Amino acid sequence: MIEFKLPSLGADMDEGTLLEWRIRPGDTVKRGQVVAVVDTSKAAVDVEIWHDGVVHELLVPIGEKVPVDTVLATLLAPGEVAPPSVAAAPPETTAKSLATVAAALPAGPVPAMPRTPQPGMPTATTRHPVSPSARRRAKELGIDPDTLVGTGAQGSVTLADIEAAAHAAHAPVAFAAAQVSTGQAPSTAAPSPAPDRQQEMRKAIAAAMSRSKREIPHYYLSETVPMARALDWLKQRNEGLPITERILTAALLLKAVAAALKRTPELNGFYRDGRFEASAAVHAGVAISLRGGGLVAPALHDVGEKPLAQLMRELADLVKRARAGSLRSSEMSDPTLTITNLGEQSVQSVFGVIYPPQVALVGFGSIEVRPWVEDGKLCALPLLCATLAADHRASDGHRGALFLAELRELLQQPQKLI
Repeated sequence: MIEFKLPSLGADMDEGTLLEWRIRPGDTVKRGQVVAVVDTSKAAVDVEIWHDGVVHELLVPIGEKVPVDTVLATLLAPGEVAPPSVAAAPPETTAKSLATVAAALPAGPVPAMPRTPQPGMPTATTRHPVSPSARRRAKELGIDPDTLVGTGAQGSVTLADIEAAAHAAHAPVAFAAAQVSTGQAPSTAAPSPAPDRQQEMRKAIAAAMSRSKREIPHYYLSETVPMARALDWLKQRNEGLPITERILTAALLLKAVAAALKRTPELNGFYRDGRFEASAAVHAGVAISLRGGGLVAPALHDVGEKPLAQLMRELADLVKRARAGSLRSSEMSDPTLTITNLGEQSVQSVFGVIYPPQVALVGFGSIEVRPWVEDGKLCALPLLCATLAADHRASDGHRGALFLAELRELLQQPQKLI
């Protein structure tokens, strides 16, 4: 039996709400097929499955919010036979079934079960689901998450709960005073209003960026890149083509980053469990601002292996789907580094914060005509400031400088990026 779990769609995700099932028990599914839609704090995401098989049972109803790693469904592997079992009642009939059972019980007092656990027995009531990010943070702070009451879905302990517990541990008197001064106990507090989506997104972004600044020893580098040759080449290449077939500078920069990473692979991958894991492919997370505020950074897969024309089409499609709230789980979960481009906002340079567990972020500002010395002569050229934020645990400034130098040289010979 194969378990299909809710995947983590980024370091800032603790839980998600199931919006739609696109499969039913008995359906045959293939690896990479979209089987569900899950709402996160940032977007509704199409969740893919990574096993071939036959759907055995759907375990989570539509509309339920569940923590990451919750089993959503079970599959039978190809050739596997379903085990005999008693069919479960549909969710809407569960209450009726319980009422029927209760009516069949004899009247009279029911003996109470002992509430005090026997020595050596676990106290099941004190254990709650714990999100992966919360468990990692709890380990860092020396907090036992199983002793906390979670505020997440199904009582799950979230990253915010861990941070709150750490704060309370440092200021127990103030925390208790606040409880008394309000005159409210947690059990009698009024239900909170539905969370605002923008607020939830800001909280998710803040949690990820706070973790990044706590855990990652950043270093920053910048390089001024002459762009005259690249822009001239793009102009010639796009002449006479319809708008839908033209290549924009953003696609050329993505391709150049992927090519430059071949020289410095330690900037492309993840830092997990105390060590760096290099990625064989470049899955570039593209920072995309959303119309309602906030941003996402879904991945363009295998950037280094795709022709520029295909890369341009996929970039345009990714931006369109991100702003429409229609992304895939693989696009949200596996970027190997992030690229942010604020050139449209006339920002000269941007020094980003690395998105954990990635180890690098590349930033591009606007292309502006500025004074430049070339061949000993002062001239005015279009210039671009490229920046690198990198993790000192995976690389150092020398390697980061090699990456930026390689990026600069590649953009002087754009025809080689085809």
